[in-house]
Amino acid sequence: MGAADLELLDAYSRTVTQVAERVGSSVAAVQVHDRRGKPAGSGSGFLFTPDGYLLTNSHVVRAGRASRPDASTTFHASFSDGRHFSARWVGDDPHTDLAVLQVDGVSQGPLTCATLGRSAQVRRGEIAVAIGNPLGFEHTVTAGIVSALGRSMRASTGRMIPDVIQTDAALNPGNSGGPLLNSRGEVIGVNTAIIPQAQAICFAVAVDIAGMVIPQLLRHGHVRRGWLGVGGSTMALDRRIIVPLGLQQSHAVRVLSVEPDSPAERAGLRPGDILLGIDGQDIPSVDALYQALHPDRVGRDCMLKILRPGSAAPLYLQARPVETAAA
Repeated sequence: MGAADLELLDAYSRTVTQVAERVGSSVAAVQVHDRRGKPAGSGSGFLFTPDGYLLTNSHVVRAGRASRPDASTTFHASFSDGRHFSARWVGDDPHTDLAVLQVDGVSQGPLTCATLGRSAQVRRGEIAVAIGNPLGFEHTVTAGIVSALGRSMRASTGRMIPDVIQTDAALNPGNSGGPLLNSRGEVIGVNTAIIPQAQAICFAVAVDIAGMVIPQLLRHGHVRRGWLGVGGSTMALDRRIIVPLGLQQSHAVRVLSVEPDSPAERAGLRPGDILLGIDGQDIPSVDALYQALHPDRVGRDCMLKILRPGSAAPLYLQARPVETAAA
């Protein structure tokens, strides 16, 4: 190995070491206990505010349950400096696999928090550092690269998580909820999943998604989403539809069912209709429909662009989405 190779290796090692030293004290091992005080689950998390708010995964705080934690569930967070704190549930969103806890430790001295970066600025091939507690080995550091961007992944609820980051940094059960960091020590993602039996294929929820979810978890305990009352499936559009109508999309949503007394029914939507767009935004899939029903559309009139069998031109229906029940 030549001098240049050694210098490159040293630079890489220095980068990973500096990131670990800068951010490591903000990363916690999270333990979940049931009403009898028995361990129910574990994972990782990291502080993102100096007053003790900690970001982790929804599946960590729910410990494999479908329902959100109740008052009998307790949480504990331990840090690399040996301090252990109790924590309280603030909110979680299983649709993006994100959750917020608050650590009860401000009175025991200052808490170090990690800096949230911008995942939109991440590039394939850049260094990715993960810190967490794989298989119970606390405060473990691994490193690799960002392998791919813009992946999508199914949450436990069946909804698609968009803009997932793929990395080859070695992750194992227990890393869930820990930070994925760039070379400047900024959080670019929240580690959430591995593929069993696969080598070096791991995923993190992009921090830009977390940036949209966190304020709602702090304010409401859940993420407000719109509901139309439509059941549908993604369908490919025939070119005999695309060309005459001048459409830019190749797919849309076929309406399979409409809930009674729902915003969709009140708007006049029917089974068999093809939903093309909302407020001028193309809707090429069921997942795109879910994403389009964001909080800004709750309680506000929006325009549905549909194609009804037998009609030669699109129809426009006015609907007012309501807030869906929290998961």
